[in-house]
Formats: sequence, structure tokens, C-alpha cells
Amino acid sequence: MSGALSNALVQACHARPLQLAAIGDASQLQYRDIDEQARAVCAALLAAGIEADEPVHVQVSNQPLDIAALLGVWLSGAVAVPIHRTTPVEVSAGFARRTRARWALDLAADRPASQSLIALAAKAPARRALLRHAALVVFTSGSTGAPKGVVVAHDAFHGKIEQIDSMLHFAQEDRTLLVLNINFSFGLWVSLLTLLRGGTLVMCSRFEPDSFLRTLVDQRITRVGLVPTMMRVLFSDTRHDSAIARVNNAAHLRQIWIGGEALGPSLGRVIRDRFSATELVDIYGLTETATCDFFAFPADYAAHPGCIGRPSPQVQYRIAADGELQLRSPYLMRGYLDEPELTAAAYCDGWFRTGDLGRVVSGGAVSGGAVSGGGGGGGGGGGADGNLVELMGRQKDVISRAGNKVTPAEIEQAIGSHPDVAAAMAVGVDDALLGQRIHLLLVPRAGTTLALADLKKHLAPRLERYKQPDAFYTAEALPLGRTGKADRTQFKQQLSAALIAPMLD
Repeated sequence: MSGALSNALVQACHARPLQLAAIGDASQLQYRDIDEQARAVCAALLAAGIEADEPVHVQVSNQPLDIAALLGVWLSGAVAVPIHRTTPVEVSAGFARRTRARWALDLAADRPASQSLIALAAKAPARRALLRHAALVVFTSGSTGAPKGVVVAHDAFHGKIEQIDSMLHFAQEDRTLLVLNINFSFGLWVSLLTLLRGGTLVMCSRFEPDSFLRTLVDQRITRVGLVPTMMRVLFSDTRHDSAIARVNNAAHLRQIWIGGEALGPSLGRVIRDRFSATELVDIYGLTETATCDFFAFPADYAAHPGCIGRPSPQVQYRIAADGELQLRSPYLMRGYLDEPELTAAAYCDGWFRTGDLGRVVSGGAVSGGAVSGGGGGGGGGGGADGNLVELMGRQKDVISRAGNKVTPAEIEQAIGSHPDVAAAMAVGVDDALLGQRIHLLLVPRAGTTLALADLKKHLAPRLERYKQPDAFYTAEALPLGRTGKADRTQFKQQLSAALIAPMLD
């Protein structure tokens, strides 16, 4: 039994069979090719005895056939577990122990679907109620511990995709560039929504600045989704300046979506300046909420730089007494696979706990206390209460220095206004005297050199004394986690191992 998401994708394939659907590094597929390949995958799984709601690992690496593989799993009534082909063997084995999947699928052009199944176990796992009518098990990045298997229902993900489209308005003439991995939710909805609306998906197996900028022009890309780290890489090397100008002058690129980590006002300003012909939309969401819970359109940025905007339709939010941003919508995850205690802990009275600290900005003034608001409106519209929301960092990242609570975002925003700072990351490191000390990592803008005295002078009028960093560091780029996002844990590990030395006066 297939679900709403797969049915909608099949209808899209039947509506325009001869149109080009997906272009990869070395192959391309029409819509009818995706449909035919998906049906071959479905037949192979049924012949292998697949059971309803059984998890199937799907090997993906941003290739056109990966879309067909996912659709084929859904058509068979099974649940897709996307796993990147470069995932280390031990990590993949860990995922298999968690899902207890019987089959993995690695669909490739040089072999038929019937020869693309890889046996992982001798028998099917016991039925789990959590997987009934589920579309996906998406493993989170695991930057704070072991990855969790987020179970997403067909109806929930399809419903959220439709709401995303009510804000972004995809069309058949769209050509979307995919550089986000489709084993994560951001890359998945970008891919599926492009195809559901009859557009063409141009898929890159990896992000590489030169080819990325060239593809934007050569393929006449109209939309692209990125994480902030990718933009920092572009702006860190002046060699890319002429190519960025070429993209801007070509004027094909209408919209950039950015999400996955905090954008910050400094990087936001640079993107808007360098890609002045393109609308920048900042998106906030989590795997557990089917992504895209807040949208910050240009008008929101003008009102309050750095905010995450307003909630998307059907999404409600509240700021709890401890400052945590909590969400409620029809599109929340079913739960964490086989982890009922973690699932229960993720909610508070039916509200999903994001773990992010937030505050409401109303008419340019910050509102304190516990508040809530509802989502609604499309086309750049926002919450019913008219308020904007700003993130102040993760709860777990709050630094406790000499009894004072400091959010990394406060420090990063303050230093981010320095003209020579391209990116910043603040962390707290345990200290016997103060509890924690503040360590700040900075990435200089290309062609500049940072001086410690100048940095301290810049921060002095912008931060209270107890928020001033205890140590400053520089690097060519922020440390990244497995998903390509900036990762505080990696910075802390570098400090612990003494792999990075502080700046000296």
C-alpha cells in the first residue's frame, strides 16, 4: 500500500512523461523513466517478499536514480531509510541494527532493479506500530550523541510539502539545483517539491564552489537550497568574485533558500549584497517537524535582521518560561524509532521541544515572557499574530560563566558586525574557577588579518563584561559535522586536544 506522497509523485510522472525530470553528474531521467524504474524496484521488492511498513535502506548520493529508488520503496508499501553511499561501514551497520532492515537497495544504471537488493538480515523485523503508513526513517546528524531515527508519515510529509509550496510557489518552469544531500529532510523536500510541480532537478553529488557557480549559469537555475557554511566557503576566496558577479548578471536565479543552521545578520547582509538580483529566504525547521516551520522573507529581514521570520501555515509556536521555542502542527514526527522514552521527552504537553532558545520580536521591540502564535498566510506572509521570532542559540549550548547565563548567539552576533569577520563560533569550556570560560573561533574575511586588540575593542561596547570571550582563535573555516553544518562539538574537541592555539596580544 503506497501513501499520499508516492501517489502524488506518480501522478506528476504521468502528467508529463517526456519532460526532463532529473539531471545528474553523468545521467538524466525523464519523468516516465522515474516511473518505470520505480515500478521495477517495487516489483523486485514484492518478489523478495517485502512486507507492508517494512524498513528498506536506500543508498543515495544525489543521483537521478535515487529518486526512483525512493519512489519504488514507497510503491511497495515499505518505508524508505535513506543512507548516503559515503556513510562509513560501521555507521551503516549501526543504522541496520537500529532499523533491523532485511534489505538495502542500491539502484544503479549498470544493473536491473532485481539485482540491486542487498541482504542485510535473514528475516523481516517484527511489525512496529510506529512505522504504519510511514514514508521515511531519517537519521539525524547525531552531533549531540547517537543519531536518532526520526519516523515521518506519508501524510505528514506530503502535507508539509504542500504548505511549503504555499509559501514558495514552485512552477513547472523551475530548474532547481540540488547540492543538499537527500538523506536529510532539507534535500528531500527540495527534490520532491520540484518534481511534484513538474520542474527539473539538477543534482550535484557534492558541493564544490567553482562547479556550483558555473552550474547556476549554465543550467539556468532558478532556485537553490543551501546551508550557511556553503555560502561562507564561497565568500572566503576572492577567486569566486567574478563567478558570483556572473550569476548575478545572468539573472536566472530567482530564489536562494538557506537553512540547517543559523544564518546570522552578518552573513545575511553579504549574501543579499553579492546576490542582489536574487531573493534570499531564511528557513528554520527540524527533521522532527518535517522542516520549514518558519520563513524569513526579505520584508522580515528589513524589519529585523537575523530573525527566522514567521511560522508557516498550520504551525503554532510558543516560547516557554525557560525561553525554549516549542512547536505544534499536524506534521510532527511519529516518534524516534524504538525509543519511546526519547520520544516522550521530546514533547511538553503536546508541544515539540526544539531545544532552541527563542524570543519574539514585535514591531521591532522584544517581547518577554511565555508567548505563543499561530501560522498562516502564504506568498511571503507570516504568523497570524504578526510577530517575528529570533533564535538565541541552543539550550545545550548556553554558557554558564561565573553564574551568568550567556547564549553563544549573543557573542556571535556582536562580533559578526566587525567588518573583517566572516564567521564566528562561541562555546563554553569547563573551568574549575568560573564553571565555564568563553572560547570564540573566528574566520577572517578573505584578504584580511584579525588583531586581538581590535577585536576586544569592537566587543567592549557591545557585550557586558561577563559575556566577553576569555580566548580568541582563528581558522580558515568553521569546523563541520557529518552533515556539512558548522559543529560546536568539533570545535570543543579541537580545544580539548590542543589542536588550535589562542590568539596572543
